[in-house]
Amino acid sequence: MHSNPNPRRQLLKAAAGACAWPLVNQAWAQNAEFKLKLANNFPATHPTNIRMKEAADAIRADSKGRVDIQLFPNNQLGGDTDMLSQVRSGAIDFFMLSGLILQTLVPVAGINGLAFVFKDYATVWAAMDGDLGAHVRGAIEKVNLHAFDFCFDNGFRNITSSTKPIQTPADLQGFKIRVPVSPLWTSLFKAFGASPASINFSEVYSSLQTKIVEGQENPLPLIESAKLYEVQKYCSMTGHMWDGQWVLANAKRWASLPPDVQALIAQHFKKAALVQRDDIRRLNNVLEAQLKSKGLVFNYPDIKPFREVLTKAGFYQEWKTKYGPEAIGKLEKYTGKLA
Repeated sequence: MHSNPNPRRQLLKAAAGACAWPLVNQAWAQNAEFKLKLANNFPATHPTNIRMKEAADAIRADSKGRVDIQLFPNNQLGGDTDMLSQVRSGAIDFFMLSGLILQTLVPVAGINGLAFVFKDYATVWAAMDGDLGAHVRGAIEKVNLHAFDFCFDNGFRNITSSTKPIQTPADLQGFKIRVPVSPLWTSLFKAFGASPASINFSEVYSSLQTKIVEGQENPLPLIESAKLYEVQKYCSMTGHMWDGQWVLANAKRWASLPPDVQALIAQHFKKAALVQRDDIRRLNNVLEAQLKSKGLVFNYPDIKPFREVLTKAGFYQEWKTKYGPEAIGKLEKYTGKLA
């Protein structure tokens, strides 16, 4: 346990302003020379949006009002696939998106989500802040998007269910699970014999509530901030993949900004990412107990049989072929040889 007794309290204080964000656009800062929109799918109270709001405020202050970044959290501007189209068209200036969803446009962007490849956060950040992340950013640039150097932490993902705990791979047979709109996620759960349904995050709560699906998988901070514990009973700590969020910019809009404005935005986005990573680390230390107190029942599966099933099903071989030797080589530099 981290020495800080309640990191959640600090975040909730910071979120007080975030909760009050309007559902419609605030009046732009009166004298702003550059008016920019940043959107994502996280609740306003999630550490990502708390830190991005701080970054936007700092950018506004440091630029003396020249640069005004307005935040649109919680899918206010659409689902992930819709917002990805909007940032490409220029309707949104900045958009935060999981590489695993971005892989529908940039195939290699999903490589960090290969199941069970990262053993811990030290390995994650070495890879994503190092050669693997640089390789993915290079591919993103080719589709007229600019990816900032430091991605945000979504976290290691765990499976929740309204019907049963997932203790062994056999428990996933026929299991109706929501997955993001991403071929890698679909492939992963099909390899276990599950029935994955691709649903945007904006519809996850209602899909669970109406029993369209039995379960879903997400990191603990998102399970908590999106109140998924209200519509789920079990949380199986599979930690089956690590997921982060790239901060993407419309490439033309980004290139049109003066170098000093680019530098200011990049500086504060980097600071926000590094602080948010620490927020998630500290929250992971306390959220399990908090979620248990809200009725979520936890179990801790042995991961080895899950990896064995994926290997036998040809999951790793399929994706090694799809990602290609260069990208896989950069991943294996940090993770060791894949199955």
